Amino acid sequence: MYRRSANLPEIVLTTLLAVLLLLPMAVPVRAASNAAFDLDVKHALEKLYLTTPAATKLAKKAKGILVFPKVLKAGLMVGGQYGKGALLANGKTVGYYNTVAGSYGFQIGAQSFGFVMFFMTDEAVQYLNKSEGWEIGVGPSVVFVDDGVAKTLSTTTTKSDIYAFIFDQSGLMAGVGIQGSKITKLDP
Repeated sequence: MYRRSANLPEIVLTTLLAVLLLLPMAVPVRAASNAAFDLDVKHALEKLYLTTPAATKLAKKAKGILVFPKVLKAGLMVGGQYGKGALLANGKTVGYYNTVAGSYGFQIGAQSFGFVMFFMTDEAVQYLNKSEGWEIGVGPSVVFVDDGVAKTLSTTTTKSDIYAFIFDQSGLMAGVGIQGSKITKLDP
């Protein structure tokens, strides 16, 4: 009996289809309740503030703080990532957003991480709210804060529109990033 083996395009297509179908199930598009999700956002911010004093300093001057407590990323040659977040202004939730990204190339694995973006200008917040899906890397300038940048960051040296922190990484996948992610406002 002849058995046909799957070729690379079929494997890639099957993997992409599985990622696209399973990722939204792993993180519900709508949280069971906004109040429960807001608690996840609060806990994620607390965790970031405990480990990164620079984030606490930025929060005091930020015009808006966009928090994605958990983003899931998975891939096998073709990958994707998804997460839900909330935009805070003056300590209150003013909108909900999702982040989605696709990628291809040599990759295998799955991971989760959180990220927070501090919007330092009213114009940057307006850009987020007016865009019909903002791709990170296009529009307002974003500085990705690592340990080195965090040590020299102060409220007097902040000149960029947005500062982003990635935290709470877990899982097995080479690299984590949000460059190229698309952030879209969810309907209320």
